[in-house]
Amino acid sequence: MSSEAYRTVTETNARIDEVRDGMRILWDVTITMDDGLPLAADVFLPEQPGQYPVLISYGPYAKGLPFQEGYPTAWEALSSSHPDVAEGSSCAYQNWEVVDPEKWVPHGYAVARVDSRGCGRSPGYIEHFSARETADYVACIEWAADQPWSTGKVGTSGVSYFGMNQWQVASERPRGLAAVCIWEGASDFYRDASHHGGILSTFWEHWYDKQIKVVQYGLGDRGPVNPITGLNVCGDETLSDDQLAANRSDFGAIIRSHPLLDDWYRERSGVLENIEVPLLSAGNWGGSGLHLRGNVEGFLRAGSAQKWLEMHGLEHWTTYYTDYGRQIQLAFFDHFLKGVDNGWDQRPPVSLLVRSPGEVYEERAASAWPLPETAWQRLELDPVRLDLVEKGGAEAGSVEFSGEQDVTFRLPVSDADREVSGPVSAKLFVSTDSDDADIFLTVRLFDSEGKEVTFAGAVDPNAPISMGWLRLSHRELDEAASTEWRPIHPHSRTLPVEAGTVYEVDVEVWPTCIVVPAGHTLAVTIGGRDYENPELKDAVTMSNFKNAMKGCGPFLHDDPIDRPAQRYATRVRVHCGGEHRSSILLPFQER
Repeated sequence: MSSEAYRTVTETNARIDEVRDGMRILWDVTITMDDGLPLAADVFLPEQPGQYPVLISYGPYAKGLPFQEGYPTAWEALSSSHPDVAEGSSCAYQNWEVVDPEKWVPHGYAVARVDSRGCGRSPGYIEHFSARETADYVACIEWAADQPWSTGKVGTSGVSYFGMNQWQVASERPRGLAAVCIWEGASDFYRDASHHGGILSTFWEHWYDKQIKVVQYGLGDRGPVNPITGLNVCGDETLSDDQLAANRSDFGAIIRSHPLLDDWYRERSGVLENIEVPLLSAGNWGGSGLHLRGNVEGFLRAGSAQKWLEMHGLEHWTTYYTDYGRQIQLAFFDHFLKGVDNGWDQRPPVSLLVRSPGEVYEERAASAWPLPETAWQRLELDPVRLDLVEKGGAEAGSVEFSGEQDVTFRLPVSDADREVSGPVSAKLFVSTDSDDADIFLTVRLFDSEGKEVTFAGAVDPNAPISMGWLRLSHRELDEAASTEWRPIHPHSRTLPVEAGTVYEVDVEVWPTCIVVPAGHTLAVTIGGRDYENPELKDAVTMSNFKNAMKGCGPFLHDDPIDRPAQRYATRVRVHCGGEHRSSILLPFQER
């Protein structure tokens, strides 16, 4: 059917309405919010008139900016290493962190992409993850459910930002929302994203400069052009720098001004217990710093009666687009948006890609998280041999670290493969020469020659196994919410720290999964700074991040206001053995 004939069936307010590449595309559809603001959306439909379930996304990265143009280094890595991503697609409609319509429309789905307020072709004031943004997303979902080309069933899908805001919007229970697929998205904006263990991450300030200001509405003729439509990616208005600045919040400065977990963060985290719709939460083993903890916590805490957790590896822009990830998403949405009896409801609640060195993965299903068969083992830190030893085996004494010096404890080498999969936590007894201290804990792997083995992280190509952080003044525990394997800190106030006093602290280390081959050894490094791979000679740089990738990716804790050297570069002692049994709890699995 021609574009003109289809238009008589379904009237739209699209800027451009055309049929191409096997799809009917409505470019720049207007969705009006309750305050009168017009948001811009692109909608991709099957050529055949009808009603289809809708996959929708709402976010700031500009719907008209091709993946290849906006994120060239990520696209090159993705397309060259995973040819299945491009197979069957022209890739002309690929966008950063959302579905490729050419892979979904042929399966009978409508795909809607909405530029969030103030970004791309949507005017307005930028205020990320705010209640205003969440209300906009609710309105967009309900709009999609009401369209004549919609069955009334809407699913949300996307990676990172497009995953994070799903926790928020799902907890509002919008009409028409029937399923959510949250792929690598933080669910707790304070603990997962802005402050790790109470320590400020500078990621968001740099992200704002590199990924948001460059696609702000009002760049107009100064911004990129959609190569398909010829429309300005960032709106038809061309505003001055002063006008642009007036239309956005200073995200980094606002985060810095909220050092404790308050209502500002709660507004940006959603109420997980309010979520009712079927949920697929997919996390990344290499996502320490943003793309891991939230997916596990979201799965555990969501109120949904039907919920699933999937855990994988590789870069955070990879698995979502590969056949592996897309087929999982397709089965999930086919079942809940189309009613297909494909056995999804019989799928085990937890599925893992168990990780081995060399980016080797083995699929495993489980009935719960943590895995029910976990053999928990608490190993003490021996300050003399610098080993991880069984209970009661550590010598009494202490070791020191500082902003420049770390200390590493190793598990004895085994002649058989061992697996560590699950949450990790540490109980430390520490004292400091200052009035506060920051603890950085890194779980690492070394081969038989003592060389560190790293992995493809969600962002950094040379990441360690896992990380944990804690500011000593944030040591207070939420006793009701905490478990031995997952300490939770309220971060609602700071506790005093006196120089020389020994404090017992519990450090949450983000979940992990690693097969430790025979002859290799697991190690725990404790220090006062971000991990850097000591053997890395040429750090990778990427088009969308400011810093070079040295092990932590862009998730650094180097803000001079939050971490003044005179406070956080001083000596800290870890007390071990005797009455101060510093230890780490590891989740071993049978092999």
